[in-house]
Amino acid sequence: MDLPVMPPVKPMLAKSVAKIPPGMQYEAKWDGFRVIVFRDGPEIELGSRTGKPLTRYFPELVQALRERLPERCVLDGELVIARDGRLDFDALTERIHPAESRVKLLAERTPASFVAFDLLALGDDALLDVPLADRRALLVMALAGASAPVHVAPATTDPELAQEWFTAFEGAGLDGVIAKPLGLRYRPGERLMFKIKHERTADVVVAGYRFHKSGPVVGSLLLGLYDAEGVLQHVGVCAAFAMKRRAELVEQLEPLRMSSMEGHPWAAWGEESAHESARLPGAPSRWSGKKDLSWVPLRPSRVAEVAYDHLENGARFRHTTQFRRWRPDRAPASCTYAQLDEPVNYDLSQVLSSPPGA
Repeated sequence: MDLPVMPPVKPMLAKSVAKIPPGMQYEAKWDGFRVIVFRDGPEIELGSRTGKPLTRYFPELVQALRERLPERCVLDGELVIARDGRLDFDALTERIHPAESRVKLLAERTPASFVAFDLLALGDDALLDVPLADRRALLVMALAGASAPVHVAPATTDPELAQEWFTAFEGAGLDGVIAKPLGLRYRPGERLMFKIKHERTADVVVAGYRFHKSGPVVGSLLLGLYDAEGVLQHVGVCAAFAMKRRAELVEQLEPLRMSSMEGHPWAAWGEESAHESARLPGAPSRWSGKKDLSWVPLRPSRVAEVAYDHLENGARFRHTTQFRRWRPDRAPASCTYAQLDEPVNYDLSQVLSSPPGA
């Protein structure tokens, strides 16, 4: 492979802001695997956000890219999988499997798509120093003849339309909106774009915590919600605390600390079979490897309000939540799934078929 921009390349990143800023290019924020695609004739490489190749896990997409991309190019975009008209991140994570037979089976069962939103090189030209608006125009022209499963991400310079996308596209599983300055040069690894994500709040039961890697302070709080049958399900974690606050939390939660797992709703968390019928902390995962998943059990009697972006499959928080406050006025039994807002469904195919824009 001999391209003007060679792997590995770390993608340009975005910083969070509260509102959609004016005077920029706007795109939907996709919830998938960020990838840099390198093509040099028959050679294709899919580089992950960390620079490690993902190529072997998506053989069906490699073939599609070979058929639909310009002969020599480098693209920034997102690998996604759609199921029932919306993005399915769980199906995407299942694609990262060590067994070749499993990779082949999943390629047929849950094929992936690639959504391109930036062009880093074309032919013999590196485009990293070309302004975004010009790179966008070149991207649209370069992929003018592309078809599914290769797509050009819709984009607009109209902030009102971006606001409409922010609301409507969430129903298809998208994360929010990305805003990019029109004159922006591509700077790998730097946070020069802006992301506006959905945020809601929920009252949750704090039923345990894990220690921080640095020592005996709280690393993350383990959160639960009661389902319709009255079973406390593990729904995610809250982990962003200053170090002083982590130490304070250990003291605050000490009266709730249980001497053993006996009697705790998640007592069976260490049994692999128990995860088949309930959501428990420490679920077996190829991502966790040899990571210590042990945790400290707490009596499930304290309620916290947390901020979250959206649910994954209606069962758990997709990302780490943000602690807002304790809720001594709330009874743990009142912390149910019924309180959670879910966006109105929006067919993902309508997003992907939208005009690419300017």
